[in-house]
Amino acid sequence: MQSSKAFITRQLALVIAVLALGVGSLSLGHYPLPLSEVFHQLTHYSQSSGIAGQVIWSVRLPRILMALLAGGALGLCGATLQGVFHNPLVDPHIIGVTSGSAFGGTLAILLGLDPLLMMGSTFFFGLSALILVYAIAALQGRENALVLILSGIILSGFFAALVSLIQYQADTEEVLPNIVFWLLGSFATANWHKVWMLAIPVSIAAAILFQLRWRINLLSLSDKDARAQGVSVVTLRRCVLFCCALLVAAQVAVSGSIAWVGLVIPHLARLLVGVDHRRLLPTAFLLGGGFMIIVDDIARTLMQAEIPIGIITALVGAPLFTVLLIHSSRRRRR
Repeated sequence: MQSSKAFITRQLALVIAVLALGVGSLSLGHYPLPLSEVFHQLTHYSQSSGIAGQVIWSVRLPRILMALLAGGALGLCGATLQGVFHNPLVDPHIIGVTSGSAFGGTLAILLGLDPLLMMGSTFFFGLSALILVYAIAALQGRENALVLILSGIILSGFFAALVSLIQYQADTEEVLPNIVFWLLGSFATANWHKVWMLAIPVSIAAAILFQLRWRINLLSLSDKDARAQGVSVVTLRRCVLFCCALLVAAQVAVSGSIAWVGLVIPHLARLLVGVDHRRLLPTAFLLGGGFMIIVDDIARTLMQAEIPIGIITALVGAPLFTVLLIHSSRRRRR
């Protein structure tokens, strides 16, 4: 009972911290606003609320919500995949969906498609990558965790080569810079339409994963042990991977490819609440969302020109992951 109360307390503290981060972020930017003005605009919105209202409601609030959802999706996806594949070094890139979605986005930029068609392209190629992963596994006659990982690595390399080919063919004056900036990740183009485009698939996939989180604990065992507990391993793994693919494809569609978040955040979450996915998944979602809000704040305030999100997540994520590995090694020795 005490453990359950401690978990609820930590979750409430995380929710409050993320909300505080979001509200505080509304005041940051090249047009700084005092917190009193932020609270006033949030509670007294009107069409004639002036520049401050436009900045908060049309620019910063959708951007912060998009960062929250994108970070939460990557954290949730990473925690789920590390459990399903019994490997703490697995991240959302491993199933090939990120590379497939990146190819769909770069192809749309090359062809000059409008934002809606671009999102459709990223979804299509991201989910197609997952289908191809299963096709390769079927050709081998096996569908275990190792085969799926190897298939994902194969497809990641293939789609990465296609992305490089598109970059090589793109016009260096206009199209290539757009592709490079998009691939590095950014929330600069955030709007309410993109927020909804991200919120709907993330809500659906997250709700399914939260409902299955106790079964994901069983997937963390060997396939033989999971079957002994009455779990249909293949069906459950397919459902979980489809949800993860939906999360990643939705994130890449609106904000480009963002690395390290899905790898580092689950480790932080495990330090807080342990390995039980019933507690790990919601914690990873909140930590990922809060982390991404902080990263986006750095990206848009550190320099005059905005820094791509992917650069900051790599600069922060690599040292942080190193610290976590050292801390984990020391704990095992004790």
